Amino acid sequence: MSDTDFLDLPTRSARPRGTGLTHVLDGGAGPSAVDDVLAGAGALIDIWKIGWGTAYVDAALPRKVAALTAAGVDLCLGGTLLEIAWAQGRAAECLAWARDRGFARVEVSRGTVSMSLPEKAALIARAARDFSVLAEVGSKAPGELHAARTWPAECRSDLDAGATLVVTEGRQSGTVGTFDDQGRVRPDVVEAVASAVGVERVVFEAPRASQQAWFIRRFGAEVNLGNITPGDVLSVETLRLGLRSDTASPAVRGAAGAEPA
Repeated sequence: MSDTDFLDLPTRSARPRGTGLTHVLDGGAGPSAVDDVLAGAGALIDIWKIGWGTAYVDAALPRKVAALTAAGVDLCLGGTLLEIAWAQGRAAECLAWARDRGFARVEVSRGTVSMSLPEKAALIARAARDFSVLAEVGSKAPGELHAARTWPAECRSDLDAGATLVVTEGRQSGTVGTFDDQGRVRPDVVEAVASAVGVERVVFEAPRASQQAWFIRRFGAEVNLGNITPGDVLSVETLRLGLRSDTASPAVRGAAGAEPA
């Protein structure tokens, strides 16, 4: 017995994982910071999204790509950069650039520019020729109406077009899309999407610990969680395993905790 297998914990799948994915949002971490995260939590990370347009301006991108690839982590290009490229008629060039830089996944979204559902489906189909596509649903503006009614159809359309996973919008703030402006989960939206396509095909953006705990309590340790900050990867794993009060079983929370004689 090793010194870290003496507890009864939920079963966690090993990479390459089909469920229980931890999807990291990188807003501009330097190579040394990436190395530090990988040293302690590399095996817990499945997808590393280079957010917004930071990949386009990061001189250290090749070093980060090399480190993450060597660690077995899939790199994902953030959807905002591809949206902007698409709006300028440069989607093909953006995808070729991402392929050449070593990205295995791309996010296709329509939260920044005006894009119809058929146009989004066409972009997903084009990207799926060379990448595993994560298709994001939802607006980046707060207070989106009728999400529980409209998101399921968009999720099904995205998967039919060739996406492998759908991502529910939450942003870095955790106050839009899947959440209200106070950061509270909108259960009707979550349940509608999960029922439409299956929870295993959804990555729920959940940047806040309270949100992560909600999804783990609702769907279990193997729920897919996204927009996790690099520094929170270990924290999220403790939530998955019930090693924090937020997700520890009632029996554990109520135990006396007496030391053996």
